[in-house]
Parts: sequence; C-alpha cells; structure tokens
Amino acid sequence: MPVPLATLSTAQARLASNAQTALAQLDAPVLLRLWHLMSLDAPTVAVIWSLSFAWAAGVHLPRWIPVLLALGTWAVYVGDRLLDTRSALRSGNLSPLRERHFFHWHYRRVLVPLACTAAILAAAIVFSLMPPAIRERNSVLAIAALAYFSGVHLPRARSKTLALLPSKELIVGTLFTAGCAVPVFARMQAVTNSPISLWPFLFLVIFFAALAGLNCSAIDRWESAGKATISTGAFALAAIGLLFALGLSFDHPRISALSLAGSASAVLLGVLDLRRSRLTPLALRCLADLVLLTPILCFAR
Repeated sequence: MPVPLATLSTAQARLASNAQTALAQLDAPVLLRLWHLMSLDAPTVAVIWSLSFAWAAGVHLPRWIPVLLALGTWAVYVGDRLLDTRSALRSGNLSPLRERHFFHWHYRRVLVPLACTAAILAAAIVFSLMPPAIRERNSVLAIAALAYFSGVHLPRARSKTLALLPSKELIVGTLFTAGCAVPVFARMQAVTNSPISLWPFLFLVIFFAALAGLNCSAIDRWESAGKATISTGAFALAAIGLLFALGLSFDHPRISALSLAGSASAVLLGVLDLRRSRLTPLALRCLADLVLLTPILCFAR
C-alpha cells in the first residue's frame, strides 16, 4: 500500500506547530535528541542495567553479552517504531506517532538494512558463543517477547491482545528487565561461590522491572497529554528502594548501592512528571530514559 505522503506531511506539520507553541519550554540538547531519535536509548539502558546487575551479583559477564543485548535491543526497537508508523499510515490515524516515528520512517532505507544486520549479528552471537544450556533457557524469554511483539503488531491479533493485557507498560518493563537480568542469573548459577544469595537479587530485579514499567507509563501519559500523574507512584517506588537498600546495606552493600541508584531514577522520573509543563515532549521523552542510567555510577569507577 503506498504511503499517503500528504497525510504524513500534515502530521509532521502538526508536530512542527506544536514545537512552535513550545518555544518557551526547554528542549533537549542535539546529541540527546539524536540518542533518542536513533533508538540508541533503549540499548544503552539495557547494557548499563545488565552490567550493573552483574556488578551487584559479583559475577563477570563475557563481552559478547553486552554486545548481544545492544544489537538485539536496537533491532527490536527500530522494527517496533517502523511497524507502528506503517500501521498508523495505513489506518490514516497518525495521532499516536511522535518525532521518533517520523525520523525512522524518513530514514527507513538506511535503518532497515542496519537493523537487519544487527539482528543477523545477534543471531550469530547466540549460535556461536552462547552455551546450549543457556540458549535453551533464554529461548523461553525470546518466545515470550516474540509473542508480545506479534500480538501488538499483527492486525488480527492487535485488538484482542491489547484487551487482554493487564498492563502493557508493566509487561514491557518486565520483559526488558528480564532480558538484562537473565544472563546474570545464568552466571550466578555457574559460580558456586557467588557472594550473594538469590532472593535479594531477585527482589532487586523485580524493583527494576517496576522502575522500567513506571518509565513506560510516564512516557505514555506524557505523550497522550493525560491528566493523571505518576509522581506519587514514582516517589513511593523510590521509598521502597530506599528501605530495601537500608535493610541490605551491611550484608549486601552492592545490591544496596544499586537499589539506591534505582531509587534515584524513580525520584528523577517523579520530578520530571511534576515539571513536565516546562519541557518539550521530546525533551521529556529523552530525559525519561536518561534518568535510568543512574546505575552506571555504581560500577563505572
């Protein structure tokens, strides 16, 4: 089906008009905007979270694992944004589209080959470097992610899938965090003298899954111009992380430090929510992922 260029131009003009009305608001720096528009934000967060989980657990991740996470996450996000744009163009409803969608569609002839190459490289890493036992365990997560991805983007299944989902944001956050944590779980099981027990680490992963879900919920509400806020939930989640950190500060100092970093991210999300009227929508979207990088302060020394 040919792309309705006139409709696309109208939507871009609408975004440009919104940008003109937001001149009094603060925008994100150019590099930060490009980081988001090129879908580099999610891979960055995935790598930082995975390395921070490994640091907290006291295990070492082979270099190919962060590379695999970056390639796979980037390919998925590029595909997701292109499929969202194509679906909107076919339906004629462009209201859900944002700057990142138009950017991907405009540069699709460059991004599609690059994303396919990234996916092929990720598959090559899986079949050449990942041990068969770990590959079998990760296949469960891959199937769950594929089922969600297909349910959201296949026209026949989309409406039914969205109706059945209790919380799309929570599911996305859980899948994202699980992808970051599963390699660390595998390494913890392989190391007989792991310095921490499973349960504190599991709670930490659940806490970060809630943080990722909160991030998705905040972005969804900001971009839909909803009146409901997430600041109360953000500060409550930060308080939970703080209490957890204090309780483990002596027995598990690294888990405690990472929990504090996650609490800082939650606080920053809450502050962004309270100050959202002072920032452009694009700046909010960029900063929402930027504040998730606080765990880098724990291990980048």
